[in-house]
This record gives sequence, structure tokens and C-alpha cells, in this order.
Amino acid sequence: MGDVAAKIKVMPNSPEVDLDDLQDRLEEELPEGAKIRGFERDDVAFGLVALLPTVIVPDGAGGTEAVEEAFSQVEDVESVTVENVGRL
Repeated sequence: MGDVAAKIKVMPNSPEVDLDDLQDRLEEELPEGAKIRGFERDDVAFGLVALLPTVIVPDGAGGTEAVEEAFSQVEDVESVTVENVGRL
């Protein structure tokens, strides 16, 4: 089996959230076997900026569900949605 790359949109719950700190906390909460290949930032509205990590997970690991759940548990995260998924 190969790996799957997913771009995940992580919305902070406030424009005042320190995105560098949030990014570090997301990396710390990654499930075993998953890794982040990079982050993008997307200006949403009214000063709110979403983080868009590209996460690599093994194909047989049940998809991105474990990553989505882990990211949802991080403090200051309002929502987590998968934007794009593809095989490597």
C-alpha cells in the first residue's frame, strides 16, 4: 500500500490565535504514522486566517479520520475539514 496526501483546512476560533503556536500544537497531536509535509495559510475574512497543512498518512490507516479527530481536539481550533485527498 502507498501513502495518501490530504490538504486539511483548520479554522482557528478567533483572529487573535497565534498561528505559529497553533501550527506547533497541530504537529504535536499528529497520530502515529502521520506526518505534515507543509503548511499554507489562507486569508478567510475579517482578519481570520485558516491553516492548511498537507498531511501524509499510510493508505491502510483508515484515511484521514484519526488526523481530523486529533486536530479537532487542539485548543483554539473551531473546525477541521478535508479540502483535497490524493494518493502518492
